[in-house]
Amino acid sequence: MVTAVRNRGRRKCMMQQTGKRMERELYQWQEECLKRWFAHRGKGIVQAVTGSGKTLLALEGAGQLDRKLKGRLLVRIVVPTGTLLQQWNRAVKEFLADSSCDEEAGKASQVKPGKVGLRGCGYKDPANCKYMIYVINSARYELARQILAEIRRGESVLLIADECHRYESGQNRLIFEFLPYIKPHEGQFYSLGLTATLPSGEAGQYLTGVLGRRIYSYGMAEASSRQTVCPFEIYHIALSFQWGERAEYEEMSERMLYLYRQLLQAYPVLEKINQKERYELLGRIAGGRNRKLAEAASQYRSLSYRRKSLVCQAQARTACAVSLIERLETEEKILVFGERIAQAEELYSLLRERYPGRVGRYHSRMGQQANKNVLERFRDGELRILIACKAVDEGLDVPDASVGIILSGTSTQRQRVQRLGRILRKKEGDRGASLYYLHVTETSEDICFLPNGGEKRLFELEYDYETGAFRHPDYDCLAEAVLDRLLEEGAPEETLQEAMRCLRLGSVRPDWTLPADEIGRRIRAAKRVAERNYWICMKRMRAATNVLY
Repeated sequence: MVTAVRNRGRRKCMMQQTGKRMERELYQWQEECLKRWFAHRGKGIVQAVTGSGKTLLALEGAGQLDRKLKGRLLVRIVVPTGTLLQQWNRAVKEFLADSSCDEEAGKASQVKPGKVGLRGCGYKDPANCKYMIYVINSARYELARQILAEIRRGESVLLIADECHRYESGQNRLIFEFLPYIKPHEGQFYSLGLTATLPSGEAGQYLTGVLGRRIYSYGMAEASSRQTVCPFEIYHIALSFQWGERAEYEEMSERMLYLYRQLLQAYPVLEKINQKERYELLGRIAGGRNRKLAEAASQYRSLSYRRKSLVCQAQARTACAVSLIERLETEEKILVFGERIAQAEELYSLLRERYPGRVGRYHSRMGQQANKNVLERFRDGELRILIACKAVDEGLDVPDASVGIILSGTSTQRQRVQRLGRILRKKEGDRGASLYYLHVTETSEDICFLPNGGEKRLFELEYDYETGAFRHPDYDCLAEAVLDRLLEEGAPEETLQEAMRCLRLGSVRPDWTLPADEIGRRIRAAKRVAERNYWICMKRMRAATNVLY
């Protein structure tokens, strides 16, 4: 039954591996997407939620196209980071592995069959490999020239632009410089853009102009309903400022409101544009000749940054994260996402004392090799908890991470989708995932994480900084009923204390909502007394649910 559910909506695609047939499975959405891509002559952008299988989609598309072209296709892949360079390298090698495609590749005289080349982050492989993977920093200055030369000598080239939303601005546009010069050979060029969130406006128009129109969208709602991501719950955890923090926040907000009104009189358009455009305009005003308005714009931007920092680094956040992790199952692998390095380091110090040798951190100041090492240790299971800043939003592939904690949030929808996608990849045993979003009430911070995020269960909690307790009205009511029942049964004090311990753990888990037969299975499977006691309490919670509701 489990296997049937897991394979729903997929088909099997075959490829050669060391003389044997190796099975790869495509989801229905991937099949539909590839049909559309070929119908659009091998050009277009795919917008699909993180964790749904964009890499396999691209490699299968490349493989099918290569077979159509009888092995004469060159594949050029661009990625934004060194981490993604390594992931694509592994993925391509696993996908090819002495495949029949490589045998055909020998017909392309200037191509090294079966070879995957890397350029960037210290790698300088020859650029005539069949599959070349470039980090954008290197691709800017050599990829366009390389593709142009390949097409002019009669080769067919597929450009896969991973995280393509990163390539629409500044120097990154240089990778598309070859396009005006290949008009006579346009039929030899193919393109596939991959992203979780295609930007709108001018940025989106540019990308569709160079990579092709958006041919497929596969969002969180569809991925959840088709079960191409694992089932998940989202917990909104409301925090409160400490008194000094609240006073500082309110003072800055009042000053910002005064400055904004002053600026709005001179620039009414500020009220009609989005946040990104507003801050770009404020930057131009700050550098303008009107000294009074320039000073107001400069002060507003400075206060805005300071206020955001205050919200991001509110004292309750790290305390809440520590209390939360203490209540989660010890087998869970946890990703903690933050916005500030100082905050990540603070939490790392606190958790390292409680879980020695099981906690790591990943951020831009750690250095490339240190970050690579910590990812490997987390992937291999040596580390259970990884604390990461923005550097991990694109490029981390940890299939068995089942818990995400948003320590400090982001207003960027793309980052939200990416962070949720980090924990939603399908896992062995159809295990689900949980994401905990910490937000400070009565601030400008969003109180809702991905409100349209698909089929999910949503829990609203509050965290009490003074007691370290989590409050959930429905759960608390049921827990009280369970304890009252134990008192009526004459349970000894030690039983009551153990029940209270178990109920504290359950306050941040979805276990009390599981079906009764599943809870019964967990009781029978428990290997430790404490674990069995916990599930017995969840059974009582389930029974109380049936009585009270």
